[in-house]
Amino acid sequence: MLSNLFKDQFMLGIFQAVATVTLVLLVTLGARWQKIHLEKEVIVALIRGIVQIVLVGLVLVFVFKGPGWISVFILLAMIIAASSMNYQRTKTIPGAFWVSFYGIGLGAGVVILLMVLIGVIDSASISVIPVGSMLVANAMNAGAQALERYNSDVKAHIGLIEAGLALGATPETMVAPYIQSAVHSSLIPRIDNLSSLGIVWIPGLMTGMILAGSDPIYAAIYQFAVIAMIYAASGLTSITSVLLIRARTFSTAQQLILRPIEVTKVK
Repeated sequence: MLSNLFKDQFMLGIFQAVATVTLVLLVTLGARWQKIHLEKEVIVALIRGIVQIVLVGLVLVFVFKGPGWISVFILLAMIIAASSMNYQRTKTIPGAFWVSFYGIGLGAGVVILLMVLIGVIDSASISVIPVGSMLVANAMNAGAQALERYNSDVKAHIGLIEAGLALGATPETMVAPYIQSAVHSSLIPRIDNLSSLGIVWIPGLMTGMILAGSDPIYAAIYQFAVIAMIYAASGLTSITSVLLIRARTFSTAQQLILRPIEVTKVK
């Protein structure tokens, strides 16, 4: 219907965005009806999302026409931004920003570099930035999920961990189950993406390549390659993040220092 009302592409995009924002606000109001208050987070996320993606679109117009080395700085900026967002979600964990930065940098960064070197990802900015951003974004989510799960599991089992340490067990032994569960839980969505590919969802990259004139079979295979890269980047990030945070969980005297934040009672 909107495409019939608006022939101008800019105006069509505006009203398509308005329609989707209205839908999001209705869902948020539905959650509020059940006393689930997400209004502030949703409104901030909507404003940030539209502003950021429009600005990035304007920047990419110039970046895609520039030399390929610019993409290195663009991806580095994305990794820093992703680390900052992870820090906001896991700020109660000591050193969360640097853990996230090293985790995402090693996970997404290594996969992007390796795939560019062997030719899976074309080194041109128009290819490496969009594909790289997908890897960085998924690495960010996987890292945050792993850190949050590890953090909550350790805090829920403080007594058990300290009892084990008192009996002579090493810190690595006592938190090993929580590291395994954190990595596993963070990778479940990525495994689901792989197993449901083409049946439950058809990713936008494949659709865009077909619309742009690529061979449908090649587009499907390349889409599979991208999803596989996302899994690899997410897995590396999760494993790196929880191993780094494990070292910050205990003091040099092997005492557990990761504890719940005490809430001060207001008299």
